[in-house]
Amino acid sequence: MSHIFTITVRTFDGDQNQYRANYTHLHRSLKLNTDVEAIVGGVVKAWYKRDPTIPAALLRMQFHDCFVNGCDASILLDGSNSEKTAVPNLSVRGYEIIDSAKSAVEAICPGVVSCADIIVMATRDAVALGGGGRYIVQTGRRDGTISLAKNVDLPSPSISVADSIKAFARKGLNATDMVYLLEHGKPDPTMDSSLLAALRQRCPRNSSVDSTVNLDQNPLSSMTVDNSYYRQIVRNRGILKIDEDLALDPLSKPTVGAIANGFDFSTRFGQAMIKLGTADVLTGKQGQIRSYCRAINKPSK
Repeated sequence: MSHIFTITVRTFDGDQNQYRANYTHLHRSLKLNTDVEAIVGGVVKAWYKRDPTIPAALLRMQFHDCFVNGCDASILLDGSNSEKTAVPNLSVRGYEIIDSAKSAVEAICPGVVSCADIIVMATRDAVALGGGGRYIVQTGRRDGTISLAKNVDLPSPSISVADSIKAFARKGLNATDMVYLLEHGKPDPTMDSSLLAALRQRCPRNSSVDSTVNLDQNPLSSMTVDNSYYRQIVRNRGILKIDEDLALDPLSKPTVGAIANGFDFSTRFGQAMIKLGTADVLTGKQGQIRSYCRAINKPSK
């Protein structure tokens, strides 16, 4: 009996034939066409039905992965001193989603699809489910074998807009990409006074109650991937200092205004995510295709 798994994928320039060949697995006489993206999408959809906050979780995971060693799934590796243990990554979540998607794909075509690709595909699918539009992702990444907490050097909460632009440039991303992708920060000193009063009431100092507050202060879209956040920060309704820095700094203010007043958020955000997904990727014979995303493959005997 022969199985031929053929999956149409979009690969990185220079590897057009390599990855498609990898996705063709021969045995003896039965032909099966398997859509890996559909498998991953099905897993993500099932998780999304239970937890509509996963778009934010997976977006954060991809950003934190790609910004360290590149998009190599090193953030998924377990270990006492792995990237997971770094302070900025302690609140990263969504690992179980990637595990589930990897298991589903491995059951059909083992040893072919990288964990790095699954992060990117799963994030895209979550964004689409969250209303952010569906963008095309490239595949062909391979998984890294090194994951160290000391290598985690993400833009700090106190970073200036100018320094943030430089940090993103080192990953091949421009100032516009930065505005779409940047997260985190300190409390905003220019916050609208009525919003500040409401937040102080909801989040009293030294409270032991979990009073989560969305960065997007529009309750109708806080779970939606759209431009509402930008419409809020131009009205001084940002929660974090970086929010208003983006809205007021001459280096980013025009972009924030264009996003807030524009109608092409999904397209432009998708373009930024596609660029993020190309950061320092491993291809060809670099790295490996992990069988299990939380551990590197054991050396073959």
